[in-house]
Amino acid sequence: MKQKSKIFIITGIFTFFYFIPFSNYKMPKPVLESLLMAQDYARQHVLLCLIPAFFIAGAIANFISQENIIKYLGTEANKILSYTIASVSGTILAVCSCTVLPLFAGIYKRGAGIGPATTFLYSGPAINVLAIILTVRVLGLELGLARVIGAIIFSIIIGLSMHFIFIQDEKREDRLYIKDNLNQRKVEQEDRPLWQTTFYLATIIGILIFANWGKDESLKIWQTIYDFKWVITLILAIILFWIIWKWFKREELINWIDSSWRFMEQILPLLLGGVLIAGLLLGRPGSEALIPKTWIENLVGGNSLWSNLFASVVGALMYFATLTEIPILQGLIGSGMGQGPALALLLAGPALSLPNMLVIRSIIGTKKTLVFISLVIIMATFSGITFGHLF
Repeated sequence: MKQKSKIFIITGIFTFFYFIPFSNYKMPKPVLESLLMAQDYARQHVLLCLIPAFFIAGAIANFISQENIIKYLGTEANKILSYTIASVSGTILAVCSCTVLPLFAGIYKRGAGIGPATTFLYSGPAINVLAIILTVRVLGLELGLARVIGAIIFSIIIGLSMHFIFIQDEKREDRLYIKDNLNQRKVEQEDRPLWQTTFYLATIIGILIFANWGKDESLKIWQTIYDFKWVITLILAIILFWIIWKWFKREELINWIDSSWRFMEQILPLLLGGVLIAGLLLGRPGSEALIPKTWIENLVGGNSLWSNLFASVVGALMYFATLTEIPILQGLIGSGMGQGPALALLLAGPALSLPNMLVIRSIIGTKKTLVFISLVIIMATFSGITFGHLF
């Protein structure tokens, strides 16, 4: 299929989900929830979250030296440095489990080791400042601190585990990389100073962050930024256009757009399918679909192994937009959910979702994806049990 046809189809599907008033039509509740969840995703996340993320991924693919990514995030990089960079980089972005995917794909395909790459993949959605603050304010200090400590430890342990489990695969991939580049080396944009590339990426990341800045009237400085978020976003957009005009050649811009499109082409169809399935089974936050909400509430009381495991699995399958896990948990705790299962869901939920799993599989393969999911669920389960016994 020609590229123009693919662009037309994707744009048409996006327009369909964005504008059609599904709630005006009579249909089975699970089907309606599936369509409305896809519509919420199209309206709230595609334009302001995913599109900037795709362009950041495309920029990484074109303007960040592959040698530098391998140097700092590759299999032979200093472990303390690489995992610190990976976890801190994820912390900066207040993104959901789906928005982080293009960024993860970008650094992984440029040579980052599976360990640092999955550390970044987990830390992006799981550890962001606003989510931690709101967790403390809404769900309590103990649960908030447990989320911080658990997520930081998780991101590093999961990354290290992935590294050691798949170390032979990584060594083989490194040898293939060296062999391929002996005869044909991809042209890198080394003629541009590092500070220009850094400033350029920081500007796009700034647009992603401030365009999605959430409202919180209880935090004055946060609310002040929210009040001016579109002014800040506009200023950053003007700076970005100036950078593009002054620093980039036409061929570089074409390559950047082409790389960004390839990420969109790979990820968006899988995300849509996953969101539709998740909505059909579990519904939107606060709603109900094929699986009754009372089943979930009755199964996550107490602090048994089963209740924590069930909370981890359900959290891993559900799709949480950034910060929506907090009011959902508030309602579940009010309905009798135990503190242990609440933490288990907090640690598994924001980092995973059914749409997220489908895309991860297309990037790193089935085996690595299953191991990553298993590590998240197992660690979330036992963290929940431990926390439940302590509190």
